[in-house]
Amino acid sequence: MSKRTVIVSGGMLEEEFALPILQSEETEFVIGVDKGLEFLYKHGIKPDYIVGDFDSVSPELVSYYRKEMNVPIREFNPVKDASDTEIALRLCLGLNRKQIWILGGTGNRIDHLWANVQCLQIALAAGADARIIDSHNQIRLIDKEVTLKKSEAFGPYFSLFPLELPVDELSIRGAKYPLQKHFLKPSDSLCVSNEFAADEVTISFLYGKVILMETRD
Repeated sequence: MSKRTVIVSGGMLEEEFALPILQSEETEFVIGVDKGLEFLYKHGIKPDYIVGDFDSVSPELVSYYRKEMNVPIREFNPVKDASDTEIALRLCLGLNRKQIWILGGTGNRIDHLWANVQCLQIALAAGADARIIDSHNQIRLIDKEVTLKKSEAFGPYFSLFPLELPVDELSIRGAKYPLQKHFLKPSDSLCVSNEFAADEVTISFLYGKVILMETRD
């Protein structure tokens, strides 16, 4: 399995959670996105790329990375048709990165979070595994059967939400609340906060896209 790329965006960044990920040997490529650049600078982490419109970060910091650290920078006009995180994600895919974690993709702005969740479709279509992660949540998008192992789970809970269209014949096996061939609509809250009942949980469905959130308190 390829090592991961980490996108550091400008949302919630918790030092105790984010730093071990960025400093891990499993992380081989880092992209700083707009205000997320401040977090990288504070902790002495040199990104491999920097992207954004830089409306939330000082020009001096951008200049430092451009002139003194010689980091490739892709700068965009604030009046643009995509979010900074989407631009960073597309950059990852253009560089053929297949394991992508997004830090700073959650926080106070729910509109930014939802835009980031929707962007996961771009990675899914390109055959990449992209995830939004913070200390309490791991969010990814699936379009086929997956098996979750309790020993490797991000947290004790998981929730499922259809993206865009209903999901037909949704089945959940090995869970506290099992399900068999259910037609799950985007307006349903049926699949919120399920738990493991066995060592493995298998989620399958006939068609559609499902937001899978693994969570912990």
